[in-house]
Amino acid sequence: MGVILSAKALTHRFDSRPLFRNLHFGASEGERLGLIGPNGAGKSTLLRILASQFEPMEGEVIFSRGLRVRYLDQVPTFSAEATVQSTLLESASEMEDWEASLKADELLWKLDLNRMGLTRESKIDSLSGGWKKRVAIARELMAEPDLLLMDEPTNHLDIEGILWLENLIRTSKFATITITHDRAFLQAIATRILEIDRRYPDGLLSIEGDYAKFLETKAALLEAQENRETILRGNLRRETEWIKAGAKARTTKQQARIHRHGELAAEVKELSQRNVKRTVQMEFQSAENQPKRLLEAKKISKKYGDSFPLFSSLDVLLTPGKRIGIIGDNGAGKSTLIRVLLGEEDADGGKIFRSDSLKVAYFEQGREKLDPEVSLLRTICPYGDQVIFQGRTVHVRSYLERFLFSQSQLDQNVGSLSGGEQSRALMAKLMLTEANLLVLDEPTNDLDIPTLNFLEECLKEFEGAILMVSHDRYFLDQVSTEILAFPVTPEARKKGELHTFADLSQWTYWHEEEREKMEAVASQTGSAKSAVAPPPSPKLRANDSKEVQNLTKKIDRAEKEMAELEAECSKPEIASDLEKLTKLGIKMKTLQAEIDQLYARWEMLE
Repeated sequence: MGVILSAKALTHRFDSRPLFRNLHFGASEGERLGLIGPNGAGKSTLLRILASQFEPMEGEVIFSRGLRVRYLDQVPTFSAEATVQSTLLESASEMEDWEASLKADELLWKLDLNRMGLTRESKIDSLSGGWKKRVAIARELMAEPDLLLMDEPTNHLDIEGILWLENLIRTSKFATITITHDRAFLQAIATRILEIDRRYPDGLLSIEGDYAKFLETKAALLEAQENRETILRGNLRRETEWIKAGAKARTTKQQARIHRHGELAAEVKELSQRNVKRTVQMEFQSAENQPKRLLEAKKISKKYGDSFPLFSSLDVLLTPGKRIGIIGDNGAGKSTLIRVLLGEEDADGGKIFRSDSLKVAYFEQGREKLDPEVSLLRTICPYGDQVIFQGRTVHVRSYLERFLFSQSQLDQNVGSLSGGEQSRALMAKLMLTEANLLVLDEPTNDLDIPTLNFLEECLKEFEGAILMVSHDRYFLDQVSTEILAFPVTPEARKKGELHTFADLSQWTYWHEEEREKMEAVASQTGSAKSAVAPPPSPKLRANDSKEVQNLTKKIDRAEKEMAELEAECSKPEIASDLEKLTKLGIKMKTLQAEIDQLYARWEMLE
């Protein structure tokens, strides 16, 4: 595989704070790189530099000639009044109108964008966050990239969407560099892992293989680095004692030993700084009163208007120590279920018991409880400079240090913080509330992997009950004691039947079976043709006759060029030259694809 991108000595700072320094790495054709690192390490900035949106303060990025690079932002933006069609055509500037129209229709079909009634005329503003993300991905694919850069592409996608994206990446020929905190997704798609972290000698660790291989190699490397610090500290102690003994530097050997002492001290200091483990200190406050039955719903149901029920005859029991993970497509009714259980919305049928001692702490996906114009310090502590945590008074600055916030960040407005930092701020606010029921709606969004690991351990130790919605399969598998899943097939959705599983592996097996059933039914009834219809023909233009004439000329020229290439390949001096033969083969393949498209358009008009 040829190298398509080389980053050399990249350095960047934010204000006076260094993000990364002197990074060196590359990417090859078809390679799938996973880019990870702590919040604030500069991952998104690095990706924007690779996308040529930012200039690095030092260093350079070298691209192979003619490389087509596309960038998928963490929060994609769309033009005002944009439709699906107009959005896709934004990336088709190098295509003719008919070719772009065909390509857009092909993507609508190939990427399953025609599902749920989505058409070319659908307004982007009317779509959910998950479907907007799919359209944004299709927009980048319209440009036929050689390298696709993606920043947290699984945010706002439900599990069905994530499985769809995994398959798209694994089966595509273009290379990818993906920032993601979703460990199951990372394991599924990555062929190499890059981690930005100052703990590494070069600020970057690159490991060939999947995420499991990366974790194994990283653990061994950091252990070796810590052992080296221990050994060098022992050597430094002995050398320091020798100097303190008053040895005179009269000989060359003694002078060299004193010089070596200075080098050794500097190396130990550097290793000590790299080996410092900065970890979030999380601990939810459990309410003292933990009744055996916190909340119980019996035979509850909910529907809107004449639509099918979101859920029907559903039983839910929440007791201390129980952790229920909710899985379902976007729009399936997960948030509605939470609102009904908490009494924020009435059920259509059934009964719900809530303990008089029930105390709820609610983590909202949209971070609505954070005012972007208020400083971080005043968000956590609106008045004074003390907070009450675990029954004792703590200075707010010391409290925020537990969540890895620096002193300089305390006076920043919350809106200026990164997504991961905002999530940590919301966690810090939530942990000041005593609760015996935690309700977490997509708590993993934007959090880095080390923070996720500590959040998982914190939730396992929480004494109350937990009700959580998440698309992060690894997180659900680590934390949940029970999985509550919304239906997959259309028939089951009509009934509103939810299913309960002991763990994620059970859900995965059931989910695969349900998808196979749905595909089999669609195939037998012929509904597959209507559900996944072939691309519709674009509307014919008024000057069809003139276009047919132009197409005929283009086909003649292309076929003549193909004949010349075939003749060239048959020459003895070319047939024996592997490099020239390969180049000709690539050119012929590209030309044949062009001829096929020309004929397809010609046949349509004829």
